[in-house]
Amino acid sequence: MKDYAAVVEREADGRYSVYVPDLPGCASMGDTRRQALANVREAVACYIEGHEKLGRSLPRRRARVEIVTIHAA
Repeated sequence: MKDYAAVVEREADGRYSVYVPDLPGCASMGDTRRQALANVREAVACYIEGHEKLGRSLPRRRARVEIVTIHAA
């Protein structure tokens, strides 16, 4: 099992987009946050499978998620 950071963004139309910073080009969308995350899980699995079939190594996992709190004046 592998863990990857995924960035979820709500779009202007209310849908959600998700991308995986450590896997260039690996992204997906969904009508709901839950659907978008399910779709990106599938995209990650396909990304990994494609790299394995081509004999390519996966990029190293480097991204970490941190929440930054800013106290505005």
